[in-house]
Amino acid sequence: MLRVHSIETFGANEGPGIRLVVFLQGCPLQCLYCHNPDTQPCDPAMGRLYSNEQILELLEKERPYFIRKGGLTVSGGEPTLQTPGLLELFPLVRERGFHAAIDTNGVIYNPQVNALYDMTDLIILDVKHIDDTWHRKLTGGTNHGVLRNAEYREKSGKPMWLRYVLVPGWTDQLEFLEQWAQHFAGYTTVERVEILPYHTLGVHKYAALGRPYGLEGVAQPSRHRIEQARRIFAAHLPNVIVA
Repeated sequence: MLRVHSIETFGANEGPGIRLVVFLQGCPLQCLYCHNPDTQPCDPAMGRLYSNEQILELLEKERPYFIRKGGLTVSGGEPTLQTPGLLELFPLVRERGFHAAIDTNGVIYNPQVNALYDMTDLIILDVKHIDDTWHRKLTGGTNHGVLRNAEYREKSGKPMWLRYVLVPGWTDQLEFLEQWAQHFAGYTTVERVEILPYHTLGVHKYAALGRPYGLEGVAQPSRHRIEQARRIFAAHLPNVIVA
């Protein structure tokens, strides 16, 4: 069983092709720019329980739309908080011929998560900052597990996408963008790098939850800063896009 926050059918931004996107409840980080803060609480009273059979039924309904590329993406929250449930689900998903992806912040690193990576067709890894101090300021947690998971995936030889949210004053420092790009420059499994410009579309949710918004007053990045980041990444990495 998985504790699910919400489900998106016909998702087009969470992996290749058309996707069934399952957002799980709970996350160990509290990113200042999180646009779904309601997914963060690890409260067993929140969300709805879904069985493997229910998720497989949803996948079968969408099978005609997947064609070759589509499939299941499990996101969050942070999906690896519910690794035991995913270790039961993913073999069933793959037995039926569906492509399986995980969109993860990578903060949890352990043998169970390693096993989950091994049965996942695509890892979409959000590497939020290359500098651990800044990563802690931005998310409340270290990036050590993130980088270890990236290394583990690279050694497996299986595909990985990287994501980076560009936040003015927080993640757009040129020296750290260069370090980020150089860190992954030798990786052969990285098929795609997505730069996601910071936005404020989720700010209203903080007010509804009675929580202060940690990036109050931070503006969206300019086209110039976005292009600077794109050029730095593209000098070292393949298939860099601004999402």
